[in-house]
Amino acid sequence: MAAPAGGAGDAASAAAASAARAVEEARALLPASAPAPDYDDEDLEERAYEAAEKVIVSISDGPDPEDGDDAALCSSSSSGSAPPPFSWRKLWLFTGPGFLMSIAFLDPGNLEGDLQAGAVAGDTLLWLLMWATAMGLLVQLLAARLGVATGRHLAELCRDEYPDWARRALWLMAEVAMVGADIQEVIGSAIAIKILSRGYLPLWAGVVITALDCFIFLSLENYGVRKLEAVFAFLIATMAVSFAWMFTDTKPNGKDLLIGILVPKLSSRTIRQAVGVVGCVIMPHNVFLHSALVQSRKIDQNKEYQVREALRYYSIETTIALAVSFMINLFVTTVFAKGFYGSKEAGNIGLENAGQYLQEKFGGGFFPILYIWGIGLLAAGQSSTITGTYAGQFIMGGFLNLRLKKWVRALITRSFAIVPTIIVALFFDTSDSALDVLNEWLNVLQSIQIPFALIPLITLVSKEQVMGVFKIGPNTQAVTWTVATLLITINGYLLMDFFSSEIRGPLSGSLLCAVVLIYASFVLYLILRGTELSEKIVKAIHNSFSS
Repeated sequence: MAAPAGGAGDAASAAAASAARAVEEARALLPASAPAPDYDDEDLEERAYEAAEKVIVSISDGPDPEDGDDAALCSSSSSGSAPPPFSWRKLWLFTGPGFLMSIAFLDPGNLEGDLQAGAVAGDTLLWLLMWATAMGLLVQLLAARLGVATGRHLAELCRDEYPDWARRALWLMAEVAMVGADIQEVIGSAIAIKILSRGYLPLWAGVVITALDCFIFLSLENYGVRKLEAVFAFLIATMAVSFAWMFTDTKPNGKDLLIGILVPKLSSRTIRQAVGVVGCVIMPHNVFLHSALVQSRKIDQNKEYQVREALRYYSIETTIALAVSFMINLFVTTVFAKGFYGSKEAGNIGLENAGQYLQEKFGGGFFPILYIWGIGLLAAGQSSTITGTYAGQFIMGGFLNLRLKKWVRALITRSFAIVPTIIVALFFDTSDSALDVLNEWLNVLQSIQIPFALIPLITLVSKEQVMGVFKIGPNTQAVTWTVATLLITINGYLLMDFFSSEIRGPLSGSLLCAVVLIYASFVLYLILRGTELSEKIVKAIHNSFSS
């Protein structure tokens, strides 16, 4: 039987009245001389950054002595309606969020995809790496646009956009994707620690060290967002120097490198590596992360010129950050293409044994290439685990509206990933092949989650009710849906290829079919939600049950 039409409204009114009485009672308990606190609705909602934490990028916001000289940057047009002229110094103030986001393009999972693509396909997939990075750039620009224009990140907006059951499902998917990525990142960092300690520290010890020092790095945020961004800049620079050193040591063929970037080539033998290259580009948790990171700058969403200025600087910064990540990925792919393409070892190289293979192939030199690889891998693992924890805080706080202290959220987020990671480290620290199998399953796990970040993102940036004048136009919508369809299709191929080789027997096959049906139905719901077709379907289902 249907509920009375006024039931929901009465309940909402009663809840509002109860909340109002609670506020008045709280005010009554205050001393007469104490100012009554301002109980704004926004105070009851989780925020990515508190106002005091944000970096001031315009003199119109008022300088803050704690933000240093950079906070005093003057914008000559801050009171006008048009964005001020381009400023290198202001670009510097906006620089940070894009580089934190770019870490996901350089995590140990991506590095493993790079080295396997180089070893099996040589330089022939460099063109695909470039275009995959360009697709990733488009997605991340949309995430930044959403965060800047609305002042809220993707998880918060999903909480308001979707009904309770869908919101909880999206939260669960985002958490699963984050934990899967975090396991890869922590394991990668632990492998690097094992390499650099010459095997003295086992994999599980490296996992514990990585978990603990993650909190140390995150504590730097208490000294300001810019301090944490400086740590990431150092880690990215460490990766760039390490892998560029390896690139120089191996002396790759410049002509083959240029042809690989400019001339598309794809064969049936390299299709799996190609799918892996594209599939590694979009990390579901990274879409949530970037939409939150851009809010670390103080921008008034009510002033259109400030939003447009922020979008311009963030677009430049994000493009530069992903160009740097592309070069680092290119270095790794080219090194392994030079050393192992066409060799019998090509199909056996993974993250665990890559350093040893490099050492045997290229030798020591002034500084053994094994340790150069270990340093670069450690920087990749450490930086990506920190951003993973960071993303977990935003995802949990945004979807569930948890007003917790950051260290509490970090502890909860870290616990979600570190416990299964220690179990994984103890169980899989037996052979290289065991870790490779684990990595394949984790890649599949993250591939499954991609639609649940991409579809809500594109849906929201296309809605005028959410974005106002900053919603994307029809042409951009067509391009983004095409890219999303391509990415989902490619990952669908990866899933089918993987499960066709892993699933055996009618029972497991039937179970897989049922899961695929539920999965496809939810994806279809996210795509069609709000359209006339979906409304007709819902109405028809409702009528069939009512009759």
